[in-house]
Amino acid sequence: MQLQTPHLLKTSTSKQLIVNGKPFLMLAAELQNSSLTSAKYMREAWPKLVQANINTVLGCVSWEQIEPTEGKFDFQELDQCIQDARAAGLKLVLLWFGSFKNGISTYTPHWVKKDSQRFPRAKTMNSLGELEISDTLSIFHTEAPAADARAFSTLMKHLREVDCPHSTVIMVQVENEIGLLGDSRDRSRLAENKFSKAVPSDLLDFLNKDWESLRPELKQSLKITKDSANSWCATFGHSKKTDELFMAYHYARYVEQVASAGRKEYALPLYTNVWQNYVADDAEDNEFPVVVGGGGVPGDYPSGGGVINTIDIWQTFAPTLDFIAPDVYLNDYTKSCAKYRHRNQPLFIPEQRRDEYGARRIWNAIGSFQALCTSPFGIDTLEPKTNPFRVHYGLLAQVSDHVLQAQADGTSVGFFFDELPETAGLPDPSPPTTARFGPWKVTIERSFVFGRPGSGWGMVIHKGGPRFLLIGKGFQVRFAHESAPFTGILSFEEKEVQADGSLKTLRMLNGDESRSGKFCIMPNDEPDYGG
Repeated sequence: MQLQTPHLLKTSTSKQLIVNGKPFLMLAAELQNSSLTSAKYMREAWPKLVQANINTVLGCVSWEQIEPTEGKFDFQELDQCIQDARAAGLKLVLLWFGSFKNGISTYTPHWVKKDSQRFPRAKTMNSLGELEISDTLSIFHTEAPAADARAFSTLMKHLREVDCPHSTVIMVQVENEIGLLGDSRDRSRLAENKFSKAVPSDLLDFLNKDWESLRPELKQSLKITKDSANSWCATFGHSKKTDELFMAYHYARYVEQVASAGRKEYALPLYTNVWQNYVADDAEDNEFPVVVGGGGVPGDYPSGGGVINTIDIWQTFAPTLDFIAPDVYLNDYTKSCAKYRHRNQPLFIPEQRRDEYGARRIWNAIGSFQALCTSPFGIDTLEPKTNPFRVHYGLLAQVSDHVLQAQADGTSVGFFFDELPETAGLPDPSPPTTARFGPWKVTIERSFVFGRPGSGWGMVIHKGGPRFLLIGKGFQVRFAHESAPFTGILSFEEKEVQADGSLKTLRMLNGDESRSGKFCIMPNDEPDYGG
């Protein structure tokens, strides 16, 4: 039998991950930054991850660990982690911490850090107008991307040799939260020289040719002049957005050099993740300080990364990457999901909140935006009993066949309802959700109770005709047909999932559970019936 490498397969709505010849729903979580560098540490973590119903683990492979001496590679610790994950029945997404991690270069080998002549650093300007040497490799020199590409291609070749028959490793992230912190652009000598010269013709050709399909956030920051033979500022104007565009173009080309070298050795799906820019009117109402997620100005967040106003640049000039993936902490979750489906790329969220607030939101990503993955960060800090994702992933695991089919067909809608404000009179943070499936209109609201409604989450899948599958809790669904004067509930059945994924009726529901045929109620664990 011919082995099939994990790959992405196009569907009518997006793409799906195929593992061992079948669509695979990733119930994923990311480890703390350095956890996967130790097989001994991970031996205590693997059972906890399994108990939390996780089937895919995101963890780092650092350049400094696998190539401590230039040209000499050590995969012993990584190999043991892969074997132990396989024994636990878990899949891995490896995160290549190469030249860049969180906008700086802290995971590079010592021989890179100590040789600033061969591997120059970027220079940033502080608030006093003084130049400072950054802890980030400059992307305008040839040695760093060449060395990174050699290391990454060696890693990918090794993965093919040790894991191809098993497909334990199903995807690889190239670098991490790329971009320059502390300034909107690199101001080192070579960077300044490139910035003062004409904008590359391939970038101008792309912008002019694809203008109508560009993200509005990119078009708003561009003022292309007729005379494009001059500097970046002469072409696009003097602004930090011009600086960011300059950095994004060169970062994308840097990563393309690394990614394409790895893809030649082993054709696993590849992506890079994004530390998003934080804009106040696109933010969720939560208590996290802005420092956790950056700000709204390039340099406060990593300038040149694949934020939504540069995603077109990344998709075009790093074509080996299968998608650009947003880390979603502070930004509005639903808006981020919608934006990162740009050009119909698949949605993949490699980092997000790991509390119940975050767990509720994965249903929206998976049900409405066909997400390949939602992944809470720092999952090895939680015990299975207190891990909110245990319940959500446990339910998704049971119905994964139905969810995957709905994702392929575009026949589902996902949603969440947050806790209502304690203060009377404040608006509901989670209004009803509506969706259309052919002639059917579906309205999803908080579950009916006599007292105070609680939180909720879930997914509604259209099974054809007048049949719908409801998954989750804390909500109710009303149905209407475009040509019928009245639509009542004919039958409402509680289902059990069988071992083969089929559904068997457990209870016949009616009366109170459907409010006499008006809507289907999916109650919370402890609904408030007012005594």
